[in-house]
Amino acid sequence: MSDQVTTSEKLAPSAALFVEKVLWVRHWNEHLFSFAISRPDSFRFRSGEFVMIGLPAEKKPLLRAYSIASPSYAEELEFLSIKVQDGPLTSRLQKIQPGDEIYLGRKPTGTLVADALLPGKRLFLLSTGTGLAPFLSIIRDPEIYDLYDQIILVHSVRKVSDLANREELESRLADDPLVSDNAQAQFHYVPTVTREDFPTRSRITTMMDSGELLAGGRFGAEAFDPETDRFMMCGSMEMIKDLSARLDTLGFTEGSNSQPGQYVIERAFVG
Repeated sequence: MSDQVTTSEKLAPSAALFVEKVLWVRHWNEHLFSFAISRPDSFRFRSGEFVMIGLPAEKKPLLRAYSIASPSYAEELEFLSIKVQDGPLTSRLQKIQPGDEIYLGRKPTGTLVADALLPGKRLFLLSTGTGLAPFLSIIRDPEIYDLYDQIILVHSVRKVSDLANREELESRLADDPLVSDNAQAQFHYVPTVTREDFPTRSRITTMMDSGELLAGGRFGAEAFDPETDRFMMCGSMEMIKDLSARLDTLGFTEGSNSQPGQYVIERAFVG
């Protein structure tokens, strides 16, 4: 089978998969892109969840778990993906064009949802790379601004061009008709780059250990408090394991859909 995706390649839905059309594609740089597909009328999800998406292969569809980057009310489903030149799926997925067809799983799930956290005052969204995706969903959901006084999104990448959605985030979602007013007062964006010159050049773990993240009481406190602070983490396995260990030491407990806690990670992406 050719590794090109063409509009003439008609896909067949199944009991487990929808077939949806690609609506738009945006390439951020040589190894990062966003795209959106049509949303089935019956498809329901909570902001922050992931779903299986994929393309046909010789014997059965090739599927991978992708966090949904659009909020739960959106009419389209947005995703953020890396480009791996020899990757079984992303080597082909990066070539999709508007009008192409793609498989979409029928059952979204995940733990990066507000329901898995106990009530709190500050919500820290800690991400590396494409781990930004579920948080793009959460910060555009009006309900999150009713649950927390402050929402702080930290995005760590290697290169400046890896800061997907940077202008939108720096503007505090100024063009979003549903959350812009709340976001201007409650949302904070903290980008950091590790391998190029940038105002903040540090790893998230270093920022937490050194006190840089809360320096000067920038978010109303100079220490993390299990009574008021909540965390969601998505990205590299190393980052998630390191930060989870730090939060455990500080007295935070991991939450789940069945037993809410003070921090959550997406275990579907952690080995």
